[in-house]
Amino acid sequence: MRGLEQIPPVYDSFMAILDRLALRRLRRSLIDAAPREPGSRPPARWLEVGCGTGRNLPHYPDEVRVIGLDPDRTVLRAARRRAPSVPLVQARAEALPFRDGAFPVVVSSLVFCSVDDPDAGLDEVARVLESGGTLRMLEHVRPRSRVGARLARLVQPFWTVVAGGCRPDRDTESTVRASGFRIDPSSRRAWSVFRRFDATPADRAESPTPGRRAQS
Repeated sequence: MRGLEQIPPVYDSFMAILDRLALRRLRRSLIDAAPREPGSRPPARWLEVGCGTGRNLPHYPDEVRVIGLDPDRTVLRAARRRAPSVPLVQARAEALPFRDGAFPVVVSSLVFCSVDDPDAGLDEVARVLESGGTLRMLEHVRPRSRVGARLARLVQPFWTVVAGGCRPDRDTESTVRASGFRIDPSSRRAWSVFRRFDATPADRAESPTPGRRAQS
């Protein structure tokens, strides 16, 4: 579905306003990495799912080698101009073209509001994370107030068309929990309807929780 993000100048102008308000601080916390000691192992390879126009890509620290992934060719062209040295892959969150346990960290920034099948996407994130790996997520969620939630449901049909599939009435944080991830309470940050948190997949040997399919 074509929306604002498929018109990169319009999307980037809109996001720049949100960044100036407060989103930049949450966005930066997504890509922070612990400094490496001299002589430590080579830079870690991270995956950013739904990298879009690449707003995060130039800002990853030197100790990280990030791969950007997005299903849309138009926005990947914009990401290529913004971060020419970053490898980019065209694919959907629900079908990540990487081996099991390929990454210590997967980053997702304002993505799962528009993923067609968020359960399948989160299953794939859990699959490509190495044991003990972390999903770093920034997302907007359904407002907690009754009036706000009602408004989100009211505008959803229009906004989903305008914003290329984005669903303002999703409670993605709850979906992450239902998909078998444990959210680190110390990582949680909030601004308006935006939530920033880290999550780790539960032991895959455990029985899948409701909303998560068993891995074959």
